[in-house]
Amino acid sequence: MAQLWGGRFTKETDRDVYLFNASIGFDKRLYVQDIEGSIAHAIMLEKQGILTLEEKDAIVKGLTTIREQLENGSLEITDKYEDIHSFVEANLTEMIGDAGKKLHTGRSRNDQVALDMKLYVRSQVSEIEELLCSFQKILLRIMEENLETYMPGFTHLQKAQPVTLAHHMGAYFEMLRRDRSRLNDIYVRMNTCPLGAGALAGTTYPLDRAYTASQLGFEGPTLNSMDSVSDRDYVIELLSALSTIMMHLSRFSEEVIIWNSNEYGFVEIDDAFSTGSSIMPQKKNPDIAELVRGKTGRVYGHLVAMLTTMKGLPLAYNKDMQEDKEGTFDAIDTVKECVSMFMQMVDTMKFRKDVMARSAMMGFTNATDAADYLVKHGVPFRDAHGIIGRLVLTCIEKGKSIEEMSLEELKEISEVFDADIYEAVSLKTCVERRLTTGAPGIAVMKEVIAEYKKYLNV
Repeated sequence: MAQLWGGRFTKETDRDVYLFNASIGFDKRLYVQDIEGSIAHAIMLEKQGILTLEEKDAIVKGLTTIREQLENGSLEITDKYEDIHSFVEANLTEMIGDAGKKLHTGRSRNDQVALDMKLYVRSQVSEIEELLCSFQKILLRIMEENLETYMPGFTHLQKAQPVTLAHHMGAYFEMLRRDRSRLNDIYVRMNTCPLGAGALAGTTYPLDRAYTASQLGFEGPTLNSMDSVSDRDYVIELLSALSTIMMHLSRFSEEVIIWNSNEYGFVEIDDAFSTGSSIMPQKKNPDIAELVRGKTGRVYGHLVAMLTTMKGLPLAYNKDMQEDKEGTFDAIDTVKECVSMFMQMVDTMKFRKDVMARSAMMGFTNATDAADYLVKHGVPFRDAHGIIGRLVLTCIEKGKSIEEMSLEELKEISEVFDADIYEAVSLKTCVERRLTTGAPGIAVMKEVIAEYKKYLNV
């Protein structure tokens, strides 16, 4: 059992206790960040005269070699080591001798793990943000291709007013834009370097923490050493942002599942992103959407777990904080996989435009426009509302849409109706007359798409 401590103890840790305490099984993922931070620390120590140039060179070369060996598979991380820090230091010392033992000068595992976690989370924030950007480009393509693809808009899952597929996809584009903004906020807020904070009270060595921070791409060093090692706000913020991303994907999944049903038939999911039934040969199931919807609760769970872990911890570092990693790693992996799978499914999905338009017509989504028609011809809105209500009831009884009613049938409901009613309630007219900012009218949608292109730099 390779440990970085033990001088104060008279016997070895019980094997089961050691395994319970160890984090190497999951923090081995941080080897890149641990080595990156160690190299920066060694360079700073030499700059400050704490290491000789020869010692620094040996340490940097040794750390670089360890990283290369891990990546080519000639070196393996095993549970012989307590954590990734002891693994790196032990292998470094074995490789270069006593110089390796000097690497830990001026730092503690407390600030080391805080640094590793920050570096890792920071890199993942950037990767996830890029994934969301790729998804937005797919949505933008769909929007551009479907400015005149009419479909029902819903409230309470009831058909309400006509919109376009472009307008509907734009809602998810906006959600993803907010998601990216949240991730960018997290990146900015977390971008200070805890290395050099020590266990909790700094160090007597003349470290240049600002220099180390600049080497690692941070805006500067953290300004309170106790907070440096006990802060996990950025983990909680990330888990919150990931939960919101999953909530958005889950809402989208629910719609895809509904649209894919026989009753709706709005979309056809590509065979590559569907599965069948072992007993019912006719089935084509939207499993990707269902799995994304299901995995949302998993990410939520990691957020609640982390909030609960942190809620009662006194300053500064406590071993409880080791629980920040497995849930965060799993949440990151889950979100990245879900976004990747879901956006590929959407990219290959076929939209049945005729079915969508027919559904909008038969759902009387133009009823409000029919009422507006009467108002424009002098009928008080409250009376117009009642007239159209009776018209819809008659249409339902006859199995017709408003457009399919003859002028004679319409006049039986109200003499105000005239031949121009048909143009007034056509889906095209209903949509194109909605020209306020954010509405589905083609003119305003083109303006929005132009803004989205500028935002995406495409």
